[in-house]
Amino acid sequence: MTYSKLERFHHIINQLQEKQKISVVDIAEQLEVAPETIRRDLGELEEQKRVTRVHGGAIPFLNLRKEPQFKRKMDMQKEAKQKIAKVAASRIEDGDTIGLDVGTTTLYLADYLYGIQNLTVVTNSIAAAERFNLALEEGRITGKVFLLGGFTNPAQSSVAGPITVDWLEKMNLDKAFLSCGGIKDGTVFDYDMDESLVSSKMIERSNCRMLLADATKIEQQSFYSICAMEELTEILCDEPCPKAWAEYQQLWTVVEGGTE
Repeated sequence: MTYSKLERFHHIINQLQEKQKISVVDIAEQLEVAPETIRRDLGELEEQKRVTRVHGGAIPFLNLRKEPQFKRKMDMQKEAKQKIAKVAASRIEDGDTIGLDVGTTTLYLADYLYGIQNLTVVTNSIAAAERFNLALEEGRITGKVFLLGGFTNPAQSSVAGPITVDWLEKMNLDKAFLSCGGIKDGTVFDYDMDESLVSSKMIERSNCRMLLADATKIEQQSFYSICAMEELTEILCDEPCPKAWAEYQQLWTVVEGGTE
């Protein structure tokens, strides 16, 4: 059966409403057309601001130039973020001093920690500090939580600014767990300049630097650069490294339960 462009568009939008994420290969098989046709369709739909293209497919439209508010971000790609956070949590050891920047994926780290002793958490995320405090209260970990000083951003449940960066300058971190707004052209980006400067300083002050990024961040560029990809120790993602990024393949870890 041959489908018109409008019929293909209607099918794509319906599938996105049902599944929240679609793949080019699946839609091409369903409509019995070449993957290139679906890629062109997705390109047009993105121009119409009806979808956002991601590596291998699309998700409902997101205005990636403007950061969603924190509570909304918590519900976006939630399953992928939890899978990534679970693997990232396995990198944390007794006695570690870890840094966490602002992000919903890093926030989930505390949910997967059990039996970790003498952990020190340094963060500019008010929400993450609360989550790790709960882990302490429940006895799942021992240690302390250090919330960095700075100016608050209620929409993102965070603090940032010159004071935040200055405090970090005096600290040494074993591991930093970082979020981002996008990865493109060998650079890691985020939306907010002040929060990006905090993330950059965490990278500078850490021995091991791990980026937690779901697949919607691939080939996306937001406002401010955090670091070059080669500055990272590991990238945890729910989809494989794009073939065009072969030089970063050694950094890439596909999380268990992600797309192989």
